[in-house]
Amino acid sequence: MMTKNLETTAQAMVATGKGILAADESFPTIGKRFKHIGIESTEENRRAYRDMLFTTPNLGEFVSGVILFDETLRQSSADGAPFAKVLENGGMIPGIKVDAGAKPMAGFDGEKITEGLDGLRDRLAEYREMGARFTKWRAVITIDDGLPTTYNVEANAHALARYAALSQEAGLVPIVEPEVLMDADNTIGRCEEVTEEALNSVFQHLYRHRIHLEGMCLKPNMVVSGKKCPEQAGVQEVAEATVRCLRRSVPGSVPGIVFLSGGQSAQEATAHLNAMNALGTHPWELSFSFGRALQAPALDAWSGNAENVDAAQKVFYHRAKCNGAARFGKYDDKMEKAA
Repeated sequence: MMTKNLETTAQAMVATGKGILAADESFPTIGKRFKHIGIESTEENRRAYRDMLFTTPNLGEFVSGVILFDETLRQSSADGAPFAKVLENGGMIPGIKVDAGAKPMAGFDGEKITEGLDGLRDRLAEYREMGARFTKWRAVITIDDGLPTTYNVEANAHALARYAALSQEAGLVPIVEPEVLMDADNTIGRCEEVTEEALNSVFQHLYRHRIHLEGMCLKPNMVVSGKKCPEQAGVQEVAEATVRCLRRSVPGSVPGIVFLSGGQSAQEATAHLNAMNALGTHPWELSFSFGRALQAPALDAWSGNAENVDAAQKVFYHRAKCNGAARFGKYDDKMEKAA
């Protein structure tokens, strides 16, 4: 019965035409974004901002679920309803980020390992009681001279699998996120090579940890050129390289792949997702789990001012609608111009 429930939730998370909003920014990350718009990162400002996002009218048309931060899952909307209930009432599934962040890996300069396994079983039980139905854990893989090392890739894959096993034990669908960073000067070819290595390692460890693949989702990076690479790959090249890499690495029993945006602009992330879906049918749903690429335009429109909530929600709804269209390969520049 538990595996059936996991499958049902996972399939709902990648429902046709929908994707996942990543609203699980840590305190330092949300602080940087608030600083950009000139407001202080207080608990009330964070609550008001997430309230604006989650109560956007008809958001459930294009958003299947929302990844929350621990603080956010414990907060409520302006009308007093817990955010988990607000999301459920809007037709969206509440989820929760459960890792404790990527920290420097001892003995491996320039590489990181994600922490948070200690006490995770108890925290998962609490989160489920509070309304969460899925979880997320992010691992970080760095590309640089001589990096990543094989051991760093293996260590992060092992931690992802242990997290996924504990999540499924608790009746929660794990989103497994191995992110190959795009910060270096590497070519798209190098990104594809490292991404394939990371994904193959992750699924080897998931198999060894007896993960029910039909009851999980994968959240990988897209295969792109490093930010500092002189020659940036075009949209079609990114789409083809990403799908090729996934076909080599991801079992077809996984219900869906929900891409992270990884520092891409809102339009870039949507265009890349659109091009992938325009390539034809795939073994899994190709969807989104964007944070900044969904939120940035709305955050700028809101700017911490209650009078701007309606305008910001319209901007946010438009961005979600564009990504909903990209799920069918039907997004184009005309949608941006029309808005």
